[in-house]
Amino acid sequence: MNTKDLTVALINRKSVTPEDAGCQQLMADLLEPHGFDIESMVFNDTTNMWARKGNQSPLFCFAGHTDVVPSGPESHWQTPPFEATEIDGYLHGRGAADMKGSLAAMLVATKRFVAKHPDHQGSIAFLITSDEEGPFINGTTKVIDTLEARNEKIDWCLVGEPSSTERVGDVVKNGRRGSLTGDLIVKGVQGHVAYPHLAKNPVHLAAPALAELATTHWDNGNASFPPTSFQISNINAGTGAGNVIPGELHVCFNFRFSTQVTDKQLIERVYQIFNRHGLDFEIKWTFNGQPFLTDSGKLVEATQAAIQSVTGTDTLLSTAGGTSDGRFIAPTGAQVIELGPVNATIHKVNERVKIEDLNILTDIYYDILCRLLLK
Repeated sequence: MNTKDLTVALINRKSVTPEDAGCQQLMADLLEPHGFDIESMVFNDTTNMWARKGNQSPLFCFAGHTDVVPSGPESHWQTPPFEATEIDGYLHGRGAADMKGSLAAMLVATKRFVAKHPDHQGSIAFLITSDEEGPFINGTTKVIDTLEARNEKIDWCLVGEPSSTERVGDVVKNGRRGSLTGDLIVKGVQGHVAYPHLAKNPVHLAAPALAELATTHWDNGNASFPPTSFQISNINAGTGAGNVIPGELHVCFNFRFSTQVTDKQLIERVYQIFNRHGLDFEIKWTFNGQPFLTDSGKLVEATQAAIQSVTGTDTLLSTAGGTSDGRFIAPTGAQVIELGPVNATIHKVNERVKIEDLNILTDIYYDILCRLLLK
């Protein structure tokens, strides 16, 4: 099965997070004849697959996810979102770029490599989850916990997230910022808008503190990371009536932070600001992951060289963008990079991937394997 056909087969499985819809079994059926031991790890509503060939180090791991985000109204799509459709050299369908095309390229590249180099050094593994687009509770993080408990260490990990901007390989993610979310409740006293002296408006009370948070300079970033950013993503208060002062204000905000600051330092500074403004408040914190960086090493070197060899162009190393499951793998000591197709249509209506890009990506993955696992 070539990369295009496998991508089609995966898109046609409606694996909306946390459903896998048989994608991992399809991959397992293709890997097992090539010497891979397949281990299914099911945690609550999430299906994960750990497939490994060999028991020697170094261990190279392809990581990715079979789950996709919902399509939204299917009537808005040019083609059925869960029926892969070829139009003018592109495959259309939910997950085409994020990231079923990458999964297909990984698998086809691996089959080619193993068939041509059966006596390669080290081991090859696949860490596949159906929980990347969801709450990320029962997916990669649980698999990593399992591997760590039995001292099974990944040396190099390539995550197939769609990293490219205009052409395949023009951008490789060699790290990601940390993410910290705060769910804030500011307490006031509900009352009639005509009698404000008998109430305490939490919106008015919180506004100066929120303004200070929005204008605070958290750090300068560094050569690999932009400065830490603070953004309010949701804010609401009120009873629905125009003549009632609300009793509570609810605010959701997020930090994307660099390696120049820690989550604990951010939390401490937020509390200092709210206390200085005299607010009665509660915050529930959700820690989404530490920043990580693979700034050098064999994996970065092999990836850059493979992209140059296959495409004839250089690549840009970047830590921009959102989070990925790489944040669960990097703390184990693994070198981690992200390389996948062009991300222009991910999560959008009419998501698509260029078929030729899938072939290029397959060749790059194959070249990386050669550079790392051949003597």
